[in-house]
Amino acid sequence: MTDVDQRPSGLFRLGDRVQLTGPKGRLHTITLREGGELHTHHGVLRHEAIVGQADGSVVVNSGGSEYLALRPLLRDFVMSMPRGAAIVYPKDAAQIVAQADVFPGAVVVEAGVGSGALALWLLRAVGPRGRLLSFERREEFADVAWANVTTFLGASPENWSIELGDLAVALPATVPAGSVDRVVLDMLAPWECIDVVADALTPGGVVICYVATATQLSRVAEYLRGTGLFTEPEANETMVRGWHVEGLAVRPDHRMVAHTGFLISARRLAPGAMPPDVRKRAVRKTAYGDDDVEQWTPGAVGDREITDKNLRKRVREAERAAEGARLAAEGLSGASGDADPTA
Repeated sequence: MTDVDQRPSGLFRLGDRVQLTGPKGRLHTITLREGGELHTHHGVLRHEAIVGQADGSVVVNSGGSEYLALRPLLRDFVMSMPRGAAIVYPKDAAQIVAQADVFPGAVVVEAGVGSGALALWLLRAVGPRGRLLSFERREEFADVAWANVTTFLGASPENWSIELGDLAVALPATVPAGSVDRVVLDMLAPWECIDVVADALTPGGVVICYVATATQLSRVAEYLRGTGLFTEPEANETMVRGWHVEGLAVRPDHRMVAHTGFLISARRLAPGAMPPDVRKRAVRKTAYGDDDVEQWTPGAVGDREITDKNLRKRVREAERAAEGARLAAEGLSGASGDADPTA
């Protein structure tokens, strides 16, 4: 693997991405380039004023306004990058990595790849010795994800691949049975892929699903139980509430990041194994019927679609950013001519 998992450090140089915090906390994310300028109603900030400064420096524009310059953290990048599909938020990505116990050297399968936000967290977790295989049905989403990952890392990592197609069909043809350590499913109907996931997982491996609604959550749970191949599923959601802390004025923020999705996980049993609690539960009455199943269909739970025009625009934005990052990595950032993206 090329050394693309290491983020730049030291003094700012051409090709670096910089997050600028200006008056009233407004954020701007730019890529430093020769002759570049950031224009706002507060004045003009030349990129050359940032080049050579240390991370965490304060620079001044032509109008006298001060800007704090920092390299964006991964959480900053994923919240401002071009999106094809909705992203997995940092709070949920952190829980996925923790609850699935994604470790350095792991073989991880992800479906779908969306806009590449979760892929970046997973690549960081598996490290250069691990492997990430992402599956995506829509080529446009795959293009956006590839461009976003390349933009942040400066190159496309050799231990990451994107496979186009339905996971239920593509997974058995891509990996040997029992060879995958972790599977993350971020899709509308993950239960449709549980059988092939069970075949791909090594005994003790983890499957974790990210779903938006309670009906999807219940459907996944019942399907996992019905296979008899997994431990009892565990479900939860994560909410983050910030706090205002200034002297003795300590109170919760008026806004919080509440429900974004549910996580449900289970572990693959050894062939032929049946935990004691499953034997007791086998005699219980089925908790759902045909009418309930109808409410679990993809059409019933809903799927918000992005327009083709909007998606094409975001693909172009992501590809331009990726090309700028590639040229910067080759020492040719001054020739990219990319416009400054702003958050």
